[in-house]
Amino acid sequence: MSQRVLTTESGAPVADNQNSATASAGGPLLVQDQHLLEKLARFNRERIPERVVHARGSGAYGYFEVTDDVTGFTSADFLSEVGRRTETFIRFSTVADSLGGADAVRDPRGFALKFYTNEGNYDLVGNNTPVFFIKDPIKFPDFIHSQKRDPFTGRQEPDNVWDFWANSPEATHQITWLMGDRGIPASYRHMNGFGSHTYQWTNTEGEAFFVKYHFRTNQGVRSLSAEQGAEQVGKDANSHQTDLLQAIERGVNPSWTLHVQVMPAAEAADYRFNPFDVTKVWPHADYPLQRVGRLVLDRNPDNVFAEVEQAAFSPNNFVPGIGPSPDRMLQGRLFAYADAQRYRLGINHTQLPVNAPKAAVVDNYGRDGLHATRYGSRQDKNYEPNSYAGPAQTGQALAAPTAVHGWTGTHEAPAHTKDDDFFQAGELYRLMSADERNRLVANIAGGLSQVTRDDVIEKNLAHFHAADADYGKRVEEAVRALRED
Repeated sequence: MSQRVLTTESGAPVADNQNSATASAGGPLLVQDQHLLEKLARFNRERIPERVVHARGSGAYGYFEVTDDVTGFTSADFLSEVGRRTETFIRFSTVADSLGGADAVRDPRGFALKFYTNEGNYDLVGNNTPVFFIKDPIKFPDFIHSQKRDPFTGRQEPDNVWDFWANSPEATHQITWLMGDRGIPASYRHMNGFGSHTYQWTNTEGEAFFVKYHFRTNQGVRSLSAEQGAEQVGKDANSHQTDLLQAIERGVNPSWTLHVQVMPAAEAADYRFNPFDVTKVWPHADYPLQRVGRLVLDRNPDNVFAEVEQAAFSPNNFVPGIGPSPDRMLQGRLFAYADAQRYRLGINHTQLPVNAPKAAVVDNYGRDGLHATRYGSRQDKNYEPNSYAGPAQTGQALAAPTAVHGWTGTHEAPAHTKDDDFFQAGELYRLMSADERNRLVANIAGGLSQVTRDDVIEKNLAHFHAADADYGKRVEEAVRALRED
């Protein structure tokens, strides 16, 4: 095989990549050394702003295959027939830590999936938990600030974490998930994924349904205790990345089975829980899981930066037959996610290979901007409407309309019969085995006992008491014991 020639960015061959050009053998460097200056300038610009949340991630390509008929619920083309396969890209991530953090830590995991469908890319951006800490996006920046490094101490502070939770009782359900046995997955392959939010499906007759997505791992759920997680971090901070990479390289392709819960739209108003509250689940007894298909991961990215770090997901990337619900957190994410990527990657980030549609053609009037690669022909116009056969609207809505009424303003969400912040947290606690409860209590007490303010501790304890009397009593006793040591 012939030797490849090293070149500059402009394509000129490089004569010497070991020594800079100097004024005589021992003299100073020369500004005319274009290769040196270009290398240093590029090196200084190799990093882009990391994600504020979900900064640390791993990804893989694969496919989604439909195994069951769901055409009675949605007209989405990629779900239209059994056996249909659609190429996918997934990005797993931790939420709170920075790009340089460790994998095996107690933190929710992002489960972001991009379907490269014939009708455009569909992004399903979820987590490995079915619920979240808050129900309104106006609280999201404050929540993340409380979980990130303190601006003075430069570290995550238990005072900040638990103070926010003390004043946000709706977090009690998610805290119970996070501090339980599934708070530290053994690997990305051994955890479930959830859409978390409520979405809308619409069938060909225009009937609307609300759905929740559940991806159940076919490898079985495996998790780490706090002690095992700390040990794993010490051995390999990149443990989840290592596991995913090596499994796929060995041909051990991880897979998940997708189920959905389906609620006829007419039932939403009178359901006992607000079906659009992301701090709540729909009990399976009310809306059983219905199988849809399977997700298989079978190819690693060639370049982590280009394909994982630059991967951009947005919950507002829908396809016909799938749309949003009135879920407030989802509504906030419809703007925030796309805007975060415009900031990080630029207005033309959708033209990057990992983000560009693979099975659909992009045809619109977006032009120019940093890193633009799509211009069209010289006959194409950049405005609409026009008389030059440019792309035109279809007039067909992607999803069914949602009826609204009342006055504009800031409103609390309408209350349903079981809409308190503690009932489902208590239900989850009562579902746990005795050993699971022991570990949950120990995990909560380990963090809460480090809080310096008694009033913050008392507020949090009140939440656990409200969820379940035994739950609150045991956490209170464990915190007291740790603080007296």
